[in-house]
Amino acid sequence: MPPEATLHAKVIEIDQRLRPLYRPPEEPPFTDPLDELVLTILSQNTNDRNRDLAFRRLRERFPSWEAVRDAPLDAVIEAIRPAGLAQTKGPRLQEVLRRITEREGRLTLDFLRTMPLEEARAWLTSLRGVGPKTAAIVLLFSLGRPAFPVDTHIHRVSKRLGLIGPKTSREAAHKVLEAIVPPERYVPFHLELIAHGRHLCRARRPRCTACPLLDLCPWGQQQSEAAHDEETKSTD
Repeated sequence: MPPEATLHAKVIEIDQRLRPLYRPPEEPPFTDPLDELVLTILSQNTNDRNRDLAFRRLRERFPSWEAVRDAPLDAVIEAIRPAGLAQTKGPRLQEVLRRITEREGRLTLDFLRTMPLEEARAWLTSLRGVGPKTAAIVLLFSLGRPAFPVDTHIHRVSKRLGLIGPKTSREAAHKVLEAIVPPERYVPFHLELIAHGRHLCRARRPRCTACPLLDLCPWGQQQSEAAHDEETKSTD
């Protein structure tokens, strides 16, 4: 891997090229951290539409998070069924709400605002069903803390660009990217990489020839060369 300073400079160049293409917001639309935590748990292994539908049904059927915590499990499972894996997510949601209540005496995550960052991250990931990505989303988008979430799109794009090693796991990528992305760019750069992974740097049939980052992307250059060689062979 290149030295950290080289990767930092590469991140800045990537950010400058993607910014006018995707125009992400510079600051997150801060939401209640407890809402964000529930929403992110619901989002696991499903799409945004199903996640939002499940969250909306949960809020419509229960007047408060306390009501969700204390409700019959079957009722919670039925409410979040559109998100998929409801039999797993329902018990986890209630367990998370109970853990928070046990710690604070009420349902709030405001204590994470002043807790040292690594302690806050460790506390969140101690909750069953909350991994590094979920914790980082809550910390960054609801609490304004400097954590960089890594989803499947960011992991794929970062690996192809050479920002992380070819064998770096998604979990390990959080720390690597936090070290090379300027903290003030965490929000927009996170959103830029997700948009890029959805529109151009797709898992299947990536559009490398249309990519503004091709000259910065070792993986994309290899794909383009392989496609050129294949085309040359077919015309011989």
